[in-house]
Amino acid sequence: MRKSVFLRPLLLFGAFLLACSFSSLVLSTPAEEAQLEQLDKIERDLELQRDWAKYRWDKTNSECYQKYWVNDCLKDSRAKYRKEIDPIRTQEVELHEVQRKLRASIKDQRDANKIAERASPEKAAERAANQKEFEAKQKAASARAADLEQRRKDAPRRAQENKAGTQLD
Repeated sequence: MRKSVFLRPLLLFGAFLLACSFSSLVLSTPAEEAQLEQLDKIERDLELQRDWAKYRWDKTNSECYQKYWVNDCLKDSRAKYRKEIDPIRTQEVELHEVQRKLRASIKDQRDANKIAERASPEKAAERAANQKEFEAKQKAASARAADLEQRRKDAPRRAQENKAGTQLD
């Protein structure tokens, strides 16, 4: 029964990789994202299998400490664990390789879309308008700063004028 638990995901994963290898190199982003979601689901299944293998290993390790030949029991337990984990590990390595390729492809497509979007005339006009608006705001801010600086310089003179003009006798 244990062999079938590991064999089924291995066959599904192998079939999926075979289907991916025959698909065209230029896929649409939604299809690649759907594939990536499938791969994430397979990855979660593999993680679950790994967790169960670790649970069984921990359980047999704790049982080993109840026996007289502890080291021999631990060695056997470790060997069984490695036997369970090795196929999972090979599947994970292949899975991560495919995921990296898909993510890179999705990123490249998004980057290409951004470049194409930036090259569009509408975006160029929008950027030019934003640039003009920014420069106008910068000029207005510098004019306000210059006016404020002038007022600060004139403040002692204005205070003197106010003092001279408002004497109460």
